[in-house]
Amino acid sequence: MTTDRSLIELAALDRVFADFICRLAGRRHPGLWLGAAFASSAAGNGSICAELGSLAGEVATAAATAAGFGEDQASCLLDAAQWGRELAQYDVVTAPGGFAPLVLDAGNRLYLHRYWGYEQALADRLLAMATESRDGIDDKRLRNELAALFPSSPDATEPDWQRLAAFTAVKRSLTVIAGGPGTGKTTTVVKMLALLLALHQGKELRIAMAAPTGKAAARLMEAVARAMESLSLPEAIRLAIPREAYTLHRLLGYLPGSVSFRHTAENPLLFDVVVVDESSMVDLPLMAKLVAAIKPASRLVLLGDRDQLASVEPGAVLGDICHPYRQNRFSPALHDAYAAVSGITLPDYPAGPVPKLCDSIVTLKKSHRFTESSGIAAVSRLVNEGRGAEALELMKSGDFADITWRELPSPDELPSQLSTVAAQGYGDFLLAEDAASCLDRFGRFRILSPVRQGIYGVQQINTIAERALGLKLRGADGQDWYRYRPVLISRNDYQLGLANGDIGITLNAEAGEGVQVWFPALEGNCRRFSPLVLKGCDTVFAMTVHKSQGSEFDALLVLLPPLPGDVLTRELIYTAITRGRKRVELWGRDQSFIEAVSRRVQRSSGLRERLWG
Repeated sequence: MTTDRSLIELAALDRVFADFICRLAGRRHPGLWLGAAFASSAAGNGSICAELGSLAGEVATAAATAAGFGEDQASCLLDAAQWGRELAQYDVVTAPGGFAPLVLDAGNRLYLHRYWGYEQALADRLLAMATESRDGIDDKRLRNELAALFPSSPDATEPDWQRLAAFTAVKRSLTVIAGGPGTGKTTTVVKMLALLLALHQGKELRIAMAAPTGKAAARLMEAVARAMESLSLPEAIRLAIPREAYTLHRLLGYLPGSVSFRHTAENPLLFDVVVVDESSMVDLPLMAKLVAAIKPASRLVLLGDRDQLASVEPGAVLGDICHPYRQNRFSPALHDAYAAVSGITLPDYPAGPVPKLCDSIVTLKKSHRFTESSGIAAVSRLVNEGRGAEALELMKSGDFADITWRELPSPDELPSQLSTVAAQGYGDFLLAEDAASCLDRFGRFRILSPVRQGIYGVQQINTIAERALGLKLRGADGQDWYRYRPVLISRNDYQLGLANGDIGITLNAEAGEGVQVWFPALEGNCRRFSPLVLKGCDTVFAMTVHKSQGSEFDALLVLLPPLPGDVLTRELIYTAITRGRKRVELWGRDQSFIEAVSRRVQRSSGLRERLWG
């Protein structure tokens, strides 16, 4: 067995933190030093805690040697239980409920105190909301409204999970609607809100919609608008459904220079219903702060695809909430309540006790975006199931026009081949006559890469695309502002009303010299800004797969170069493929793709155990 070097080559910050903890304890022991370093490293790499059980033995002893400890000092690192007993001797380590820099739980998971606090608070609040039943609902009226919004289909072979999700939102304080792209999550939410509004006629129902990024919030509103156009809703209900979505930071009340928000448990949000889209992108600290700010008796609805990439920051919250082996399994009480209202008996009536969270989670399974003949749907399903070789064979077969595979060009071949694709994919937006049309056309195609730097990284691809399109390159003054430069906002700017993920296009100023950057606004309008006021912009002919979350494109080119470590994973490839609506082309190496599909993102936490037992 070869030890993963990334596990023993700790970052400088982790080593400094470990030194600090040992100084507080008054002793530099390898068990304590490495425990602190691994807890810090875990948080820096997306996990919530360090699992001693997976580190004890070869990894820990190799890390101890690399840190300068002798073999005779590292005997406690051979066994997780022994390591845990060693840690428990120090005042800087506490059991859950105590106050110390490090928290060690009964499962030998070692946390930084703040992350243990976030995890505990989130689990407690979610379980409390999941068990809050909503009384005072007129079941006869509920039956009639459900039938009107979700008419039965005589050809249905399984329950209408969208209808059940709406029913759940009426009956419970917490509803999680999970499902892949095109499964109708947004349509379900619009119908759910219409149902709640109909049942609360004569009473004010304050509703907020939100998403983690500005781009995701804009897409949520676009999807809501499309769904409302397709539905026949009373005008009063139509007017009561929000036309604007918040970013989560704006919803909670971002305080510059602080990790806290204006809205907390002591100063909760005033909304009666809060809907959050793209919940897979929400990290543990932000989700904990969100649920804390939901006022008692309000409803929280989380939407998302648990199989997508998790947040960049620590945690895989939606994945932990949506237990993979508990999909659409409900308690006898919910079975009976739903049958009484709908006349429909749900399948898989469970035997024995059912975890509290089961009745709050509904998984939508049917894709309304892709037909049975869709290669994108077929390949993404195989990738999601870990069947990389079959997915590769399907892409190579030529049986599907909407998804194809090509061998990754060599570094020497890349510029010419990428230039051809960029000219074809982006040439149309250069011909647009106005800003709105330019933004619309540009948004139809994108190039994705897993990384920012390197030969196959986003920065290099952007340079190649600029040259292929004949656009002005970096000016003599060192600025990048040229006509048709597309830019991605990389951090929220509340003064300008721009959010992380927003995309704009640089065009000639309407009056005078110079350029202005145009961004989409509500109802097909545009806003423009001087480049001088924009902060944190990146050129965006290409973007990372992480940055593409919350976005969709008619056509995609995805580069999957062989990369060290665990950068290429099943979740990354699935996320990339499912950004495409009509056509996806992947460039990669066969074996690298197969290995990546077999490699899952591993994030350590105790949240799933707290929620599911």
